[in-house]
Amino acid sequence: MCQVNRVAWTKPRMDFCYGCLPGGPITPPPCRACDSLDYFSQGLCTRCHPGAPLHVGSCRGCLAWGVYRSNSWQCWSCRWWFTHYPVDACEFCGRESRINGQGACRLCWENARLHQQPGRAPNLETSNQHGQQLFIANLQYDKTGAARRRAARARELHQKRPPALPRTITDARQLLLFRMPPGHGAIKDRALTGDSRLLRYCEPVLREHAERHAWTRRQTNSVVHTLKLLDALQDWPGAKILASDVAASIRYGGTQTSTLEVLAAADLLVDDRITAVERYFAKKTSGLPPEMTGQLQLWFDVMLKGSVTAPRRRPRHEQTIHLHIQGMAPIWRRWADQGHTSLAEISKQDFIAALPPEGANRLFADQGLRSLFAILKSRKKVFTNPTRGVPIARSNTTVPTPLDTAKIRDALNSPDVTVAMAVALVAFHGLTGPQLAAIQLTDISDGKLTLGEKIIPLAGPVLTRLTAYLDHRARTWPSTLNPHLIVNRKTAPRTTSTSKLYAWRSLGVKPQALREDRILQEIFATGGDVRRICDFFGIGIDAAMRYTLALAKADPETESER
Repeated sequence: MCQVNRVAWTKPRMDFCYGCLPGGPITPPPCRACDSLDYFSQGLCTRCHPGAPLHVGSCRGCLAWGVYRSNSWQCWSCRWWFTHYPVDACEFCGRESRINGQGACRLCWENARLHQQPGRAPNLETSNQHGQQLFIANLQYDKTGAARRRAARARELHQKRPPALPRTITDARQLLLFRMPPGHGAIKDRALTGDSRLLRYCEPVLREHAERHAWTRRQTNSVVHTLKLLDALQDWPGAKILASDVAASIRYGGTQTSTLEVLAAADLLVDDRITAVERYFAKKTSGLPPEMTGQLQLWFDVMLKGSVTAPRRRPRHEQTIHLHIQGMAPIWRRWADQGHTSLAEISKQDFIAALPPEGANRLFADQGLRSLFAILKSRKKVFTNPTRGVPIARSNTTVPTPLDTAKIRDALNSPDVTVAMAVALVAFHGLTGPQLAAIQLTDISDGKLTLGEKIIPLAGPVLTRLTAYLDHRARTWPSTLNPHLIVNRKTAPRTTSTSKLYAWRSLGVKPQALREDRILQEIFATGGDVRRICDFFGIGIDAAMRYTLALAKADPETESER
């Protein structure tokens, strides 16, 4: 009825509160748990009902302010008192509560400790005869310094403990005849109860790394647990730790990224991880003739790692290699099915006949095969290059279209300061997603952004959003050592950059589309000045000419207004 208070009861179903009951209003009954008159629903008050809104209250043991119903209205110390002491009347305040061996409740005990003289026992009588001082929950301090002395003694004993022997000092490894999967429970028990020499050896590096990168205690303890698991899982004591073993420890509750950083800092890591493009290449070349597979492997190694011997070649991006493999893989299979065992047998007619008729696959296949035969010819693995003299496949040219202005305005005014700053940098200065993720704090100085050899004066709206983001970054991660401008919860305790799409996942626009809109606006503003577009945005002539198509297709009246 009032749509404010909860219903009086739910079994049987009642759709009215006590104030709106027919024939009422009726005074709600007291809480059946604590006799409080602050009725909520189902016979319970707002303090006792599990579905009531959470609010701060006082501890039911020591009356300290700052506890919640989710902790049973108990502070940390009273939770221990409730499991160790009986209920009785306090000898000093008369309140019925948990009483320790001196006959005092915890409130009287904390007041006695507050006025305790150094070197003397707490005087319960004189400390509580003139009233008691209430306090905030979970903020009691150790006035006598006993906890500090215990911590200092533990550190001293830890420093005197002899360091672990450097077991992992060799790259040699005994290969296994067969692998038996270890018992899940047995590995966890060994990690929890056994002494780990690997942890003792890595502990100084772990503590220094955690302190320098402002790791939380939970993150540090996760690495400690993972090192114990790796020690229990290690097949050959004395060998370095494989990155694949660290990844396998996740199924037992380990953590991967932070542990890899610690092992690399301790020089105990052997990175045997296989990248996605390597797995993709192995999948597409399985079953091919051995000689053809060897030629393809040579091309793949040169593309992935480059070549320092003549003819020298720079390594290509993994995405470029993936697209080349995607276009060439069906052609390899077709040639192998036709009886070819080596790429040296391929002629110009075979190359032309193998290309797809049209589409993106034709472009990827043409570019990949030209790269493949150029490398094989330079390494003298084929006699002739069958791609020479064949016209290069051209991609289908599309006309860029501008974005909706309202969508850009909403993104610029996003309540998330990270999103607003990222959108402003792309919308005003046309940055790419990788450039945005790679910006470091030192690249911004005096209102200017330095990208390589180019210096960009930042626009006023960009500086406003940049200032708001830097304030948020300083408040959220004040101790981070990450040099990148954009950080998040995962990269703050490290020095790596975020994903290039980190700030764009919740938006309906991608950085490339927003960059294209910015280039289009510059095209319309300059009347198609291709040279200026190339210099300003760092693109080639062919890419800039693609944007001039939008200018040519524009309406003449609209173009005159622009």
